[in-house]
Amino acid sequence: MTHGFGYRAIRAPFALPVSFAMFLAVGTVAAALHGRLTAGGVLSACAAVTVLMSFATVPAAAPLLAGIGWLTAVGFSRPPYSQLRPTGPAAVHAAIVLAACALAGAAVGLVFRWYARRLTLVSMGRYPGLQAGRLTARRVVAGVRGGTGDQVGDADGRLAGAGSAIDIRRQLAGVLLAAAALPLITAVLAASRAHLNLADVVLVYLVAVVTITVLGGFWPAVLAAVASSLLLNWYFTEPLHTFNISDPRELLALLLFVTVAVAVSSVVHLAARRAVQAALAREEAASLLELAQNVLGGADSPKAILDHLTRTHGGLAELQERSGGRWVRAASSNVEGSLAAADRIDVRTDLTLMVAGQAESATPALLAGYAAQAAAALDRERLRTQAAQAEALAEGNRMRTALLAAVSHDLRTPLASIKASVSSLRQTDVEWSEADQADLLATIEQNADRLDALIGNLLDMSRLHTGSLQPFLRPTAIDEVAPAALLGLDDCLHLEMTVPEGFPLVLADPGLLERVLANLFSNALRHSPAGQPPELRAQLLDNTVLLEVVDHGQGVPDEQKERIFEPFTRVGDRYPGVGLGLAVAKGFAEAMGGRIVATDTPGGGLTVRITLPAAVQDKSVLGAES
Repeated sequence: MTHGFGYRAIRAPFALPVSFAMFLAVGTVAAALHGRLTAGGVLSACAAVTVLMSFATVPAAAPLLAGIGWLTAVGFSRPPYSQLRPTGPAAVHAAIVLAACALAGAAVGLVFRWYARRLTLVSMGRYPGLQAGRLTARRVVAGVRGGTGDQVGDADGRLAGAGSAIDIRRQLAGVLLAAAALPLITAVLAASRAHLNLADVVLVYLVAVVTITVLGGFWPAVLAAVASSLLLNWYFTEPLHTFNISDPRELLALLLFVTVAVAVSSVVHLAARRAVQAALAREEAASLLELAQNVLGGADSPKAILDHLTRTHGGLAELQERSGGRWVRAASSNVEGSLAAADRIDVRTDLTLMVAGQAESATPALLAGYAAQAAAALDRERLRTQAAQAEALAEGNRMRTALLAAVSHDLRTPLASIKASVSSLRQTDVEWSEADQADLLATIEQNADRLDALIGNLLDMSRLHTGSLQPFLRPTAIDEVAPAALLGLDDCLHLEMTVPEGFPLVLADPGLLERVLANLFSNALRHSPAGQPPELRAQLLDNTVLLEVVDHGQGVPDEQKERIFEPFTRVGDRYPGVGLGLAVAKGFAEAMGGRIVATDTPGGGLTVRITLPAAVQDKSVLGAES
């Protein structure tokens, strides 16, 4: 089934009033020509109108067109005009001709619309289903989808549109009201015939027809209008109790009554239909608004959108993408295996939404909105993945560039010093004093320690970057880990430790905590001036251990306090290094479930604070456990 394309029948509320007006125009022209338009000409004109409108409108309207055309042909075929003569050869001949015309027009119209719709489906088989707000829906069967002939039938009636404005119960109620009210009105009016003229009776019946329209819709109103015209003819036009009409004005009044009644019924019916369509549009807008809110709230994935569709409107949904010459599932909701039969909404040539079992509230426009949102979410998801991959590649390139810089300078510098010192010691033509030998050996040792720390930081950063770090947390004593962290550091004796006796154990990995403190101690010793040694302070705050490494150097500007924990970041170039120590400390601290921040030291300098969870309240637990 195609929505928005192809050929559709003109709805009866539009077609019938226009047809009645055309028949009335034929009768008026025939009467105005005073016999110059023969009976055959009148019948031909009525037959042409009947064929044309039966072809264009729904088949259900064809009998009414034939009936009104017959009344026009019989009443205006010869003078005196506007006198109804329902018997005789001319009336029978007109009935046969107009009935055949109505039947032929309706049949040809059905065949034409079916063929036009079939052609539209074939021609649109490979085009997107969402063009200029229009929707293409096709019923497909799993396992039958091919390269070109995907459709195997029409989609269900739910996709055909908003449906009828009046439900079947109201239509039945309108028919019952007509069956009960019209005989009662006829009886009352017939009893008061002496006090009423035909115009009064026609207005009363017109009010009844409008009332039936409001309750039951268009078709019960048409039925009531035809029945009212027959009752008017039988009970209120001369000669009474026959279908003959002797007064031309009364036949004209009956034709005008039917035309006006059907026209008013059309207006009321269309107003009711517009109200239903407006309600459906509000529901669609509310559903799409909820979908947009979910998407903006973070549920921005094809799976989340399809889940919202099935949760709100029921049924199954699957987004399929054409890849490698076959359709593959991109996302689905409530689908296990493959969909046996589903309606297909094409988003573009390589992407389609398959739905099945949705409620009536899932209109074509709403499904089109879900299909477009799912396609956009799929594109955004892939763009996010590509952006993440690009960011990872950029980060890797930055790491490699910094590593090359470190290898080219910071690794070669200690190696060059070691090489020069060893070469000097190995010279046989130079006599080195014991003091000179000690200085050269100290240089070798110092640069070897520096090289070891640098390589250790590079390896630690590599472990953090690849996600291979697996900390083993256990109760750890600060006053045992901190001295081990000082080993190998220059001027390690200058650092002061303030750890209370019996300080609680901290839940940490001893090896990682030692590396954290070693990097922080090295940084603090490097930046502390002579006479103001750095400090390590420990205190307990609400089951959390707070460690502070305090130096009294120049400090770090506030805008740089976050950046100093990034890899290969250095504030100033006064001291050698590649800028990995604080980054490693931050990564290890967070891997153990802690936090690390930098603040200003009162009086000048930098204080790095580490918070870790406390393990037990007393250090003596270690001895008891061992």
